[in-house]
Amino acid sequence: MIAAVLVVLFAIFTSVWTDRLWYRSFDFGSVFSTMLLARIGLFAVFGLVMAACVAASAALAYRFRPKVRVGAASSPLLERYREVLESRFVWVVVAIGVVLGLFAGGAASGQIFTYLAWRHSTPFGITDPKFGLDIGFFVFGYPWYRFVLSFLFAVLGFSAVASALVHYVMGGLRFSGSRRGASGAAQAQLSVLIGLAIVVKAVQYWFDRYGLEIQNQQLLTGINYTADNATVTAKAILAVIAVICALLFFANAVLRRWVVPTIGLVLMVLSGIVLGVIYPGAVQYFSVRPSEPTRERPYIERNIAATRAAYAIDDVEITSYSAKTTATAGQLRTDAEALPGIRLIDPSVVGPAYEQLQQVRGYYAFPETLDVDRYTINGAETDAVVGVRELNLAGVPGQNWNNLKTVYTHGFGLVAAYGNRRQSGGEPEWIAQGIPPTGELDEAEPRIYFGESPSIDYSIVGAPAGTPPVELDTPGGGEGGSPKTFTYDGSGGVGIGSLWRRVLYAAKFADVNILLSSRVNEASKIIYDRTPKERVLKAAPWLKVDGDAYPAVVDKRIVWIVDGYTTSNSYPYSQRVPLSQVTTDSQTTTSGGAVVAQPNSDINYMRNSVKAVVDAYDGSVKLYAWDTEDPILKTWQKAFPGVVESRDAISPELKDHLRYPQDFFKVQRQVLAKYHQTDPNNWYQNSALWEVPNDPVKTAGQAKESPFYLSVKWPEDDRAIFSLTTAFVPRGRSNLAAYMAVNADASSPDYGRMRVLQMSDTTQIDGPGQSFNAMTTNETVAERLRPFQQGTAQSSFGNLLTLPVGGGLLYVTPVYTQRQGSTGSYPALRFVIVRFGQSVGIGDTLQQALDQVFKGDSGASTGEDEPAEPTQPGTGTPNSSAATEALDEAQSAFEAADKALTAGDLGTYQSRIEEAQAATERALRAMGR
Repeated sequence: MIAAVLVVLFAIFTSVWTDRLWYRSFDFGSVFSTMLLARIGLFAVFGLVMAACVAASAALAYRFRPKVRVGAASSPLLERYREVLESRFVWVVVAIGVVLGLFAGGAASGQIFTYLAWRHSTPFGITDPKFGLDIGFFVFGYPWYRFVLSFLFAVLGFSAVASALVHYVMGGLRFSGSRRGASGAAQAQLSVLIGLAIVVKAVQYWFDRYGLEIQNQQLLTGINYTADNATVTAKAILAVIAVICALLFFANAVLRRWVVPTIGLVLMVLSGIVLGVIYPGAVQYFSVRPSEPTRERPYIERNIAATRAAYAIDDVEITSYSAKTTATAGQLRTDAEALPGIRLIDPSVVGPAYEQLQQVRGYYAFPETLDVDRYTINGAETDAVVGVRELNLAGVPGQNWNNLKTVYTHGFGLVAAYGNRRQSGGEPEWIAQGIPPTGELDEAEPRIYFGESPSIDYSIVGAPAGTPPVELDTPGGGEGGSPKTFTYDGSGGVGIGSLWRRVLYAAKFADVNILLSSRVNEASKIIYDRTPKERVLKAAPWLKVDGDAYPAVVDKRIVWIVDGYTTSNSYPYSQRVPLSQVTTDSQTTTSGGAVVAQPNSDINYMRNSVKAVVDAYDGSVKLYAWDTEDPILKTWQKAFPGVVESRDAISPELKDHLRYPQDFFKVQRQVLAKYHQTDPNNWYQNSALWEVPNDPVKTAGQAKESPFYLSVKWPEDDRAIFSLTTAFVPRGRSNLAAYMAVNADASSPDYGRMRVLQMSDTTQIDGPGQSFNAMTTNETVAERLRPFQQGTAQSSFGNLLTLPVGGGLLYVTPVYTQRQGSTGSYPALRFVIVRFGQSVGIGDTLQQALDQVFKGDSGASTGEDEPAEPTQPGTGTPNSSAATEALDEAQSAFEAADKALTAGDLGTYQSRIEEAQAATERALRAMGR
């Protein structure tokens, strides 16, 4: 027993102490200490209050036990309990107090963020329309007060139970025999405790009035007509009744007549049923239902105003748009600037192309879904599809501890391709590629020790000066063309040079090799908790983070950018939404990909308050205040001073890569689908509801269409703007209802400006699903794609993009082809399909497709008349180095195949032949053939 307790205590100590070391390793020790002290304080205070109250109540009951017990011999078992209690009373009371105190302290420590938010609360400067209280009371104060009241009620309840048990065992309470009843001391003590519990219940009734403002009703979130005219008054009356009932119990401590307080308690319960259920139900049925639109109008107005403010959609600009449906020659002339920015490389499709062309070795991998970023290349800003070459431990040869933990420790390099260009074979045209990285991006530190790969738990890095390096750095570059090795010298990681720390981490990871391996030395560090989102959430545990952390090269270093959100579910009158549900779409995955769904929780307030940056080499985390007016952010800045840096500290180069976050936009578009209606009658009638259409390209599961980052030229604007866009269709219909875009360029003074084009009711514009169907069933399109829908070739469609150009809506989708049955195949961009109105065109290039649609001349140039030849980035010449490397790989594979054939290993022979063929194909493409 003692050994088991010691093991548990050591496990707890190990967890706490290694957490302390981890937080201090990247300068967030204050977060750890603040949370630890707050948890200890809450645990101690609430645990001691529970233990003390219960123990004191039991002690009083024992102190005032009857001197003479009547009917003691009537129950041998009860007499035995009396003997035990009398002989070991102190130990029994202490044990009960400790157990209940531990439970109470554990529950209280789980309320750490509720407590800290209340303790450091910041006023919103806005009052609620019913009680005139600041919104901050509901967001910060109300949840804490409700917990405290619930805790006090539990304390008094357990105290009453403990007292009753002691009185019963010691003869103060009798439920049978001729002398049934309670002693004077028992009656007095129980009356006071029950009376105090009812006083707490009265306060809870009073606070229930405030809770109505954040309660989900059948029609809306917040107070409705019935709540305002019946429930609020009923709660106040019940509070008064509860106080009267409590006074009756207090009086019973002297009068000692249980009939009166018992009648009062029964009447209170009946009043709760009548006033809390029957009366509001009658008001709803007889007064509200016959005239619901009129009765609920002022409350709907409150709900609309609060919801639009809580989700920051109160300034959205909605414009009626009479979209043209007829294509004419030269129609796109005024929108010529936007066309070269149409992103044809789909980040959710081209991942396998990055794998085949840039993976280099099997122990590297790219995410399934890549990211969209922006870079300035040769003075022009361009959209880029980016991915990081991360470590994939499943591909490591020799699956032993030394390799997995000390040799294969990091990935290498960010790979980027133009979003609107391709090579002649349909491959992406690279902005940055290869190992070591070459191209337009200056990756001075390309090593990826901290990334999104789910296969890595921890690595042990570092060594004393002069020690031969053991970490594999690059597949080539070493002596005689051998792999190059490296020794980590960054600031990230926790030092485990001492025996004591090695013991701690061997226990933490249940891995004795940490303690025994000679690879662990006095200069070793252990790096773990390596994903960007994980590090941000630990550095700022009060945040929610966007599902998509994306990489960028900033100041010559690869960093991960993570958007952080402050949320609440206690904003008065604001409609709640399920966060996980509304942020899940066709490009959201739960594991194995770059984009991950949000946790399941309901919210009714949200702000993108923090921009976080995680260095891919040393794991350092920087948190920058973004929405500086957010009261919730201000509250957490007071609770964790110095953790979040000023917005002014964001460098211009970093700001160029910040963008409007996807999950925030998804929540806003979901809310706006109903709350674009500001007239209460229209809102009530649901006459103009919108919804996000299902993704017509990815039909499996009927998932919602993902928003897209695009450079969009809004009607009447002078230039195209990097935006996050989405389409709406009417609820239950497929035609287009509206098109929305938000300025996603963080360096723009109009960042966050949200605009909507609402389609005219007089002309039906096909929505994404209808347009995709028309594009894929078009005879010309079907004829061009027929060769790729049979035999060994197969075609697939990329994202369906929607743009407001030419006075109408333009739909664009790329078509990828891929050879089947080959381990070296990957999707290559082959065609582009365009639709405007009822006109559909398909071409090898976007320019060709547009010219088909607009009568032979779209009036604008896309800047990509013909696909680019495979080139060495920045030189415009065939990539001879890539071709040479591929030919060398092919030669090595052929030699390995010959050896396998000689040895009779046909399986290895076949796989090596396939590798050689794939390498030969890469060499041909690199030479432009």
